[in-house]
Amino acid sequence: MNGLHALDYGILLLYGAIVIFICLRVAQRDPGEDELFLAGRTLGAGVVGLSLFASNISSTTLIGLPGAAWETGISVANYEWMAAVVLVFTAIFVVPIFIRSRVTTVPELLERRFDGRLRKYLSGVTVFLSIALDTAGSLYAGALVLMLFFPGLSLTPTVVLIAVFAGLYTAAGGLRAVAYTDVLQAVILLIGSTVLFVLVFAEFDYAWSNVTAALDTERLSLIRPLDDAAMPWLGTLIGLPVLGFYYWTMNQYVSQRLLGARSVQAAGQGALIAAALKLLPLFLMVLPGAMAAVLLTDLERADQVFPMLIAEYAPVGMAGLLLAGLLGAIMSSVDSALNSASTLITVDFIKPRRPQMGSRDVARTGRWITITLMLLAAAWAPMIDNFPGLFAYLQQGFAYVTPPLVAVFLLGLFHHRLAAPAALATLVSGHGISVVWFIGSQVGLLEVHFTIVAGVLFGISLLLAGVWQMLLGGAVAPEQLRQADRSGAGAAPRSITVGGIVLLLITAGIVLLFR
Repeated sequence: MNGLHALDYGILLLYGAIVIFICLRVAQRDPGEDELFLAGRTLGAGVVGLSLFASNISSTTLIGLPGAAWETGISVANYEWMAAVVLVFTAIFVVPIFIRSRVTTVPELLERRFDGRLRKYLSGVTVFLSIALDTAGSLYAGALVLMLFFPGLSLTPTVVLIAVFAGLYTAAGGLRAVAYTDVLQAVILLIGSTVLFVLVFAEFDYAWSNVTAALDTERLSLIRPLDDAAMPWLGTLIGLPVLGFYYWTMNQYVSQRLLGARSVQAAGQGALIAAALKLLPLFLMVLPGAMAAVLLTDLERADQVFPMLIAEYAPVGMAGLLLAGLLGAIMSSVDSALNSASTLITVDFIKPRRPQMGSRDVARTGRWITITLMLLAAAWAPMIDNFPGLFAYLQQGFAYVTPPLVAVFLLGLFHHRLAAPAALATLVSGHGISVVWFIGSQVGLLEVHFTIVAGVLFGISLLLAGVWQMLLGGAVAPEQLRQADRSGAGAAPRSITVGGIVLLLITAGIVLLFR
């Protein structure tokens, strides 16, 4: 394995210095809660789109996707193009509700539509997922990368090092620091990943025929048989939309960028920019991972694929740039999850109990919560080493938890007959079924692919909602309906709808090309 050279270390130090500079400049702004949590609601379309992309492109993309492609082929890219479809839906149908409602957290919408119990339920589950899955997973991924390039490091101290760096600049600069550093990280990552793809493709003499000759045909197919262990077509059809909707629309960790946009137009355009960028990982990260099955045959774990590609094929200087982009993207995921979890706890739990708190008091509380959550995530992250792989750890966790949340959220937005008692009963009973199914899968009684599980649990939750509404009754208060109507008044701008349709056509073309 090629080691890092002086130029690579210089690039890494320069990246760190730029992040610190941005944080210090942003921290000089008004320290109020709106600035800390939503960047003063002034983010433009470019910042929103690049930040959405960078916040997602951490562990699940850079480490998880190439590793999964190395093991099973390119069908893992279905998560990426399905994200584009979900983001188009969000830009057209959900963003107008978000922006015109002027909420700080997504769970606030459930309180307006139902009651405070639903808000706290969604907020609590989201905080748990943000810390146990998003933040801890990203810390673990970052530690793997550093340990590969610096063999003297061990897992737990490296996790703590990353957590402290990301946690401190998130606490100091809030969402604006997170979003602006995300832009830097997204640009570095796109440039570096493109160069790495070219270098890996060069090993096949830049000939696609050589790639297809070296790999099994099914490894280069997005649409796989129903009994496929990696990504059955039914799971792609019914499960990935559910997982994608939670992640890209309901998850405060991601949607906070949309809530911080300056207008419906900026938020919608930002969502479309992110949708377009999500079509790139198939080419820049998944295909190199699949090619690595021929080039890297002696790895112990799939999570090592992307760092090893950097180590083996990136030239002097470019390795430092790629490593900076990789660590930056992982930092982006950590800072995003920490900031969103802090927002949820402060705004949804603490502030309602202490309404007399001023804006600066709320912001100060949010910063201390960020640091506390950082420590919790750092304590859990080393435990992920006991799971079979980072990507499986993340996606299976979401598959069992999110379907009831998505069902109730969609019904709340678009079906005005569901009342609060039935909505809460749906969440509790839906998650009860999820727990039973998860236990059954662990003991070998229910061996169903987790993407199919997500789709089935979503359907069960929709049925439960109808049953509970009939059993418990209750009507939605007129004021709640009026608030919902005001929140969603007006459709998305025509340019957003047209742009979304174009992106859907491009996505369909890519799927057909690699079917």
